[in-house]
Amino acid sequence: MTHFRLESSRLLEVELRNERVMTRAGAMVAYDGQIKFEKSILGGEGLFGALKRRVGGEGFDLMTTSGTGRVYIAQNAAEILLVPLQNEKIFIESSSLLAFDDGMRSNTVFAGLRGASSGQGLFTTTVEGTGNVAAISDGTAILLEVTPSEPLFVDPDAFIGFKGNIRQEFVFDVNWKTMIGQSSGESYQLKFTGQGLVYIQPSERR
Repeated sequence: MTHFRLESSRLLEVELRNERVMTRAGAMVAYDGQIKFEKSILGGEGLFGALKRRVGGEGFDLMTTSGTGRVYIAQNAAEILLVPLQNEKIFIESSSLLAFDDGMRSNTVFAGLRGASSGQGLFTTTVEGTGNVAAISDGTAILLEVTPSEPLFVDPDAFIGFKGNIRQEFVFDVNWKTMIGQSSGESYQLKFTGQGLVYIQPSERR
């Protein structure tokens, strides 16, 4: 497992010792040592997974970064969130995924009808295994706990990801005020029930 460390809230340092890491293509801003960068055509998911990701609207370019040295990664000065996983799975928006350990498995899964309003698509990305996942956030990411007694509602445009024993549903609230253009602007949400953590950003995607 590679070593992830936040050099600052907007800069990720990844230490490689003859290892590999998957990163968003073009996210490298500096490095030292003997490092090699290669475009990952299949994105670590195999041919079927890569095709499913493209068809599902979760298309994003990954590169395999390998060798020995230190690599510095950033994306448009966004804040970076580190999520360590211990034989766990995180569901994460592809637009928020920055890097993850090469030994972890990524996949594309159906996420429900939230894409009809949020523009994020009907599918989402999962990363599973033991290692580090780095995500980007517009502003400092916020961790919210979901408990069996208290469901959580989230604006789809602020959603980054979640992990744990959580069920995600799409909630759409339409009434007569919505029909005449007098809605609150919060007519749809993601509802989370169960036990786990949800990661959100303090900003809505444009």
